[in-house]
Amino acid sequence: MTLLVTGSAGFIGANFVLDWFAAHDEPVVSLDKLTYAGNLQNLQSLEGNPRHTFVPGDIGDAALVDRLLAEHRPRAVINFAAESHVDRSIRGPEDFIQTNIVGTFHLLESVRAYWGTLSAAEKTGFRFLHVSTDEVYGSLEPGAPAFTEQHPYQPNSPYSASKAASDHLVRAYHHTYGLPVLTTNCSNNYGPYHFPEKLIPLVIRNALAGETLPIYGDGRQIRDWLYVRDHCSAIRRVLEAGLVGETYNVGGWNEKSNLDVVHRICDTLDQEAPRSDGRSYREQIRFVKDRPGHDRRYAIDATRLERDLGWKPAETFETGIAKTVRWYLDNQDWVENVASGAYREWLNKQYK
Repeated sequence: MTLLVTGSAGFIGANFVLDWFAAHDEPVVSLDKLTYAGNLQNLQSLEGNPRHTFVPGDIGDAALVDRLLAEHRPRAVINFAAESHVDRSIRGPEDFIQTNIVGTFHLLESVRAYWGTLSAAEKTGFRFLHVSTDEVYGSLEPGAPAFTEQHPYQPNSPYSASKAASDHLVRAYHHTYGLPVLTTNCSNNYGPYHFPEKLIPLVIRNALAGETLPIYGDGRQIRDWLYVRDHCSAIRRVLEAGLVGETYNVGGWNEKSNLDVVHRICDTLDQEAPRSDGRSYREQIRFVKDRPGHDRRYAIDATRLERDLGWKPAETFETGIAKTVRWYLDNQDWVENVASGAYREWLNKQYK
């Protein structure tokens, strides 16, 4: 019994693998391309663990994936591999098309071929779990009902469009070929090992460095925030008991504006790591030009996951953000290791 986890050195994938080993003895084969956001340091605590095998590689490399499937014979493939930063998709959409669409296609082809070699019992037990995003649903107006699994797809960025396409491919492989798939669409994640280009880790790092805290537009864009380890527990539950061919929305029931999130981080840092001058980190906030096509509001209705599978998040935003800030304060070496010169160059270009 083995899992193949793709994108395992990224933010959510690494948290999933670490949490998996905290609760299970089942081996994991990790596959990651190690692009800028894939960081082997995230999995450093598993070094020497005989139940964990890390393989550098691309989900689009059919020969490699075929070999891993034949050699390790996993009972499930969990696909986290994706380019995921909206800003980067606006500046350079091709990588998103290649990884999120073409890469997912090649992965599905390899998994379909492997699944065809399994015995009847193994076929019945096998799962392909595809991890996606709430951004495929588009933008919500204030007061509109939150996204359910039946909400139409209306992606508004190259990133969300590429993820929507991958979701459609996964669905098609189930309905056309019978491949036993599951799809999860999650809201905005935050927590340990989050690459510091996204809002929460960016604000924590910049605040401590005495730098500007950039907020797009008026800062009133609303997101539903999900602590990453809650997300991992939801994926484990869907893998265990989800109905084949179905989609499950995973949310934190925590709608917050970007400005409210930044204020909460500043207030937490004021208590946990106060500035030497005694002033608030809020004074470092600066509003910058909004990004093109910026969706105004996302919100996930995770009722189905709670009703059908008995899952709900353990963390509120207040408890989750306190844990997140504490983790970044305690792991400054990790933060500085990922904040390379190339990373700073990207931030300067994006937020100048």
